[in-house]
Amino acid sequence: MAIEDLKRKNEMSDTKLSQRDIVLDPYGYFIIKIDQINKKIVVEHYLNNIDSKGIALDPLTNKPIKCDKKNKRQYNKVFVGNTAKEIGILITEGNNNLISKFDHALYLGRELQKAEECILQNNEYIQD
Repeated sequence: MAIEDLKRKNEMSDTKLSQRDIVLDPYGYFIIKIDQINKKIVVEHYLNNIDSKGIALDPLTNKPIKCDKKNKRQYNKVFVGNTAKEIGILITEGNNNLISKFDHALYLGRELQKAEECILQNNEYIQD
C-alpha cells in the first residue's frame, strides 16, 4: 500500500473514531498550549462536575461550561515543561489525581506528543 493511501485510510479511521460518543472525565479537563518563544508545553487543568446527561458543569456556578473565549475560568493547576514525557509524568505521578479514565490519559498523551512536535517543527498547535 502506498504511503498516501495509508495516510488517507488512517485519516478516515481517525475521523470515524472522533465521532463516537465519549464520557467526560469527572476529574476535569486539560487545555494544552505551546509557547514557541520559550519552546515550552503549557498545560492547564480545570475542574468540572458532570451532570446526569454527561454535560460538564462549572463547579462554582453549576452551569454548563461554554467553549468560548469570553468564558475565562481559573485553572486548577498548570504544568510547564519541555517534552510530552516530562508533562505526562508531572501530571500522572504524585498525588495529582487529575485523570480517572484511560481514554482521557491516552488522549492527553497523543495531544502532548503533537504539541511537542509542533514546537520542534515551529508549527501552530491546535488541540483536538
